Amino acid sequence: MSSRYIPYGRHFLGPDDIQAVVDILNSDWLTQGPMVQQFEQAFASLCGVRYAVAVSSGTAALHLAALAAGFAPGDEVITSPITFVASANCVIYVGAKPVFADIDPKTGCIATDQILAQLTPATRGIIPVHFAGQPCDLAAINTIAREHDLIVIEDAAHALGSSYTVDGHHFKTGCCAHSDMTIFSLHPVKHIAAGEGGVITTNNKKLYDQLCLLRSHGIVKDPERLSANEGPWFYEMQVLGFNYRITDFQCALALSQLKKLDAFVTRRRDIARTYKKAFQDEAALGLIAQRPEVSSSFHIYVILALGLDRADLFNALRERGIGVNVHYIPVHLQPYYRNKFGYRAGDYPLAEEYYRHAITIPLYPAMTNDDVARVIESVRQSIKSLLQ
Repeated sequence: MSSRYIPYGRHFLGPDDIQAVVDILNSDWLTQGPMVQQFEQAFASLCGVRYAVAVSSGTAALHLAALAAGFAPGDEVITSPITFVASANCVIYVGAKPVFADIDPKTGCIATDQILAQLTPATRGIIPVHFAGQPCDLAAINTIAREHDLIVIEDAAHALGSSYTVDGHHFKTGCCAHSDMTIFSLHPVKHIAAGEGGVITTNNKKLYDQLCLLRSHGIVKDPERLSANEGPWFYEMQVLGFNYRITDFQCALALSQLKKLDAFVTRRRDIARTYKKAFQDEAALGLIAQRPEVSSSFHIYVILALGLDRADLFNALRERGIGVNVHYIPVHLQPYYRNKFGYRAGDYPLAEEYYRHAITIPLYPAMTNDDVARVIESVRQSIKSLLQ
């Protein structure tokens, strides 16, 4: 293996990010302090949405969104099989059943005609996954949801900084113009890093209040919301909540990173364009298509090994020090989902066909032009050696 390893993704921290954390460590608040609200306000402003709730992880964001949506035993919620397991697990956490709708093989995103095919009287919601940073067809999904009285929770863990256009109007992902809630991840390989963390956005005040309550044990201290009040120390646990709070030093890092989001996304798009130009005429590869009405923020970049074995190409690139990965093993093929729900190979053929060919190659803002060139050359040389 090459001595210099290029991972598929990684964070980038500057001295200002480090100083932001140090400032909080030297302050009076490490958690439950004012930095959390400052970050939430900045995040909401960036997305063009009324409310943002910061939590301990993207998975926590999904769980709280599913709870606030009221999903419960007997309900079905539709999501994509090409995603990280948390997108579906959050439905199980609240006792409901995740149902998968197959993907659009051109984009890797959930297909709207497949959503329609999965609707039943038990369907309560849709969790579309903005795969690789490209927003799904939210206008069509919103139409389905309104016609069938469904709640839409966008899984935008891949898509901070992306946008889309509907009927000539421009929308930022997370603005919730076509959904009830949107969740984001602040994991280090995502667009901005907080170590771990997540955010839920919404324009609905009732959902916002419920999310805030569920984030912190279901405890209320506001005198106006108490059913009784024995004194200034008094609090009530009014619902069963969780400790999904995020710390002030995590929010300080995330807020500092948020100021660089435009630059980070611009660099991601530059690398993606370079990859597309390099690989679009390579007969042994396929690429994920970008719909013209969306502007992806390119969390990852996927190539499809069409003219050779995926495992052979994957291993050849790893041997050259290129930290390729696979996003994702279809969720319905995981043993838990097979055993609990009876899913099996062949249930979602388009997702399974995508998985058989997919390889994620490195893409992150700190990549140099030399890094990008090395990835391209490694892919080309690996293909050449495998086809000989």
